[in-house]
Parts: sequence; structure tokens; C-alpha cells
Amino acid sequence: MWGVAALVHAVSDALASRFAACTMRGEVSGFSRAASGHAYLSLKDADGANALIRCAMFRRAASLLDFAPADGQLVEVRGRLGVYEPRGELQFIVESMQRAGAGALFEQFLKLKARLEAEGLFDPQRKRELPPYPRRVGVVTSLGAAALRDVLAALARRVPHVEVVIYPTLVQGAEAPPALVEAIAMAGRRSEVDVLIVCRGGGSLEDLWAFNDERVVRAIAACPLPVICGVGHETDVSLSDFAADLRATTPSAAAELVSLSQQECSDMLEGFATLMARRVHQVVDTQAQRIDRAALRLMRPAEGLRRHSHQLAWLQQRLSASALRIHGLHVQRTADLGSRLRRAVAVTLETRRQRGWALQERLQGLDPRRVLSRGYAWLTDVDGQPVSSARDLQAGQTILAILADGQATATLVDVALAPPEAA
Repeated sequence: MWGVAALVHAVSDALASRFAACTMRGEVSGFSRAASGHAYLSLKDADGANALIRCAMFRRAASLLDFAPADGQLVEVRGRLGVYEPRGELQFIVESMQRAGAGALFEQFLKLKARLEAEGLFDPQRKRELPPYPRRVGVVTSLGAAALRDVLAALARRVPHVEVVIYPTLVQGAEAPPALVEAIAMAGRRSEVDVLIVCRGGGSLEDLWAFNDERVVRAIAACPLPVICGVGHETDVSLSDFAADLRATTPSAAAELVSLSQQECSDMLEGFATLMARRVHQVVDTQAQRIDRAALRLMRPAEGLRRHSHQLAWLQQRLSASALRIHGLHVQRTADLGSRLRRAVAVTLETRRQRGWALQERLQGLDPRRVLSRGYAWLTDVDGQPVSSARDLQAGQTILAILADGQATATLVDVALAPPEAA
């Protein structure tokens, strides 16, 4: 009959002799490095077969790695198969590891990331600013998750006055993606919070795969609320991180990003108070200096009077000079106007004199006496009416003949009319 320890030891010896040196290819899952320097991981087939083997890589071999293993990577390891006797577990002791390409999940991650990025879901211009002072914070996670306790503890410590609304959901497994989509959509429909935290704790690539689901990524991108994603640890990256408005390294970091602590707010208020006090002191100092200058002017009225006297004297000089200049201008202008007036009067008189002479010549040319002096006579009847035609005369009629130097009375003996042709 075998004892437990003896049987486990015998199995370990059998495996060690049968699989003393072998090479294995698989996809990394759950990689971690302990403080001692040892590394622990699991390997599974990249084609999705339901098989997994735990691996241990001691510090000496881990220090020789030329790359940083990550979940989803396809690697080739060389080592030996054995049994971890304290727990009776099969394990593979890794002595060397090299990259063999990307694993199936990681390759799927990269393809989906490239397609969604081409659609613009990760465009930085779509990112929204988080509200600096939210009154309500929504949390999408599992009710039993340690991430929820971390978020609540951080918010209670930093902003105890902020209300927290929890939208419970699954965060792991095949049913997690639709549950996450429904929780995010519910938060958007209710619109009762100012910012939404989508979070869960760390785990392997398989554990976090729900946050790489296309449905979840699109739900986060379409959410009307600002979304901050805190999934896994600092080294874990999911597609939800790219779609969210802000990525946090951990759930606790997500809670810190959506809330300014009381100390930060207090420091900010103290800074404002210091700035306001400095501004008030500056204004008070400026007004005090103005008062001091005014007081100095009031204490020395004679100086003010002397300054005003100088100013008045200067203004009087300017006024006198201006009056003399204006008077000189008026005198000059008056002289110019007088000269122009005298010339105009002389020209007008000469013009009028010339015109008088011309009129006088014309008047003299029309004087009948000048015509009579050339031997003509002016005939009138006894009534003084002029005789202009022989038809108006008859024999025996008395007429007056006015000559240049007198007149004569004549009696007509005969009147003869001129022939018509002569007329």
C-alpha cells in the first residue's frame, strides 16, 4: 500500500525520468512575477482546446528573459515536467522561454482593435471632459467584486458627500458582455449620475475578455454619460479603455480621477483666498497712497496757490498775445477792405461817368433844335398840333413855322400833293 507522499514522490520521479527535457508551445495566461523573482504562469493551446498546465519559472531562468511575457502571447518553453508535491499538482518547470508569435486571443484583440479604430470609436476628438465636481457617480461592476469595495472606499475617503449609484452586472464569463451592455445602457437611460465608472479587478486575459467584447465597447462609446474605465491592473489593457473617455489603471484610480479630494479642494480654496487677500491688499495700498498724496497737497495750500498762480499768469500771457494777434489781423483785414472799397468806388464812379457821357451824346443827337439849325422848319397849326402830311393842309389855312432861331406865321396859298409814285 502506498502512502500519499510516497505515491506523489514516485509519480514525480516517473515524470522526471520520462519528461526530463521537453519543449512545449502554448499561449500565456495569468502571468505574474513574485517579489522573490520567480515567475508563474499557465500555458494553454492557442486553438482554444480545453487544456491548461501550470508553469513555474525560477528566478535564474526568469532573469534571462529578453522580453516581458504578457497574457495572450504565444511562446515556446523548454524545461521538464514534474509534480508540486505540497499540493500534488502537475507543473512544468520552465528553464527557457522565447516568443513564438501572438496567441489566438491576442490576435483577435488586435484585429478587433484595428477594425473599431478604423470606424473612429477610439478617436480622441470623441472624448469628453469629466465633470470636475460630480454630485452623483455611477459604478458598473459586480456587487461581490473587490473592485466595488475599492471604489466605494476611495470615494468615501475623498468625497463622502457624493452619492454613488451602483448598476450591478456580471464582469466575467459568457454572460458578462450582454449584462455589461444592459447596465451601461440603463445608466444612460436614467441619466441620474454625472459620470460613470466601468470597472473590475485584475485577472488573466480570459478573465478580462468581456471588456474586449465588441458589444461592450460600442455600448461604452454610445453612452451619453462621460465614462471612465478602470479594468484590471496597471499593465492590463482592454478595448473598453480605448472607447472610454478616460482610462484608469485600477478601479481605485478611477474613483480618484472622478473626485477631487477634500484636501485638494481645501488647498484650492486656500489658494483662492490667498490670491483674493493679495488683491485686496494691493487695492488698499493703492488707495492709501492716493490718500497720502491728497493729504500732502492739503497740508501745503501755498504751493497749490503758487502753482495755480503760475498757470494763471501763463494763461494771461497767452490771452494777451492772442488778443494782440487777433487785433493785428483785424486791422490788416480792415485796411485791406478799405483799399478794396476805395478801388471799387473809383471804378464805379468812372463807369457811371462814362455812361452819363454816352447818354448825353445820345440825348443831344435827338434834340430837334439841332435838326432845325440845318435849315429845317417844324410846322404846326394854330393849335400847336404838328403838321406831318400835306393832306392835313388846305389853301388859306394859317400855320406856324418854327425855325432854329424863331418862328413865322404863314397863310397857305396853295396845297399840292405829291404824285403817288413820288410818295
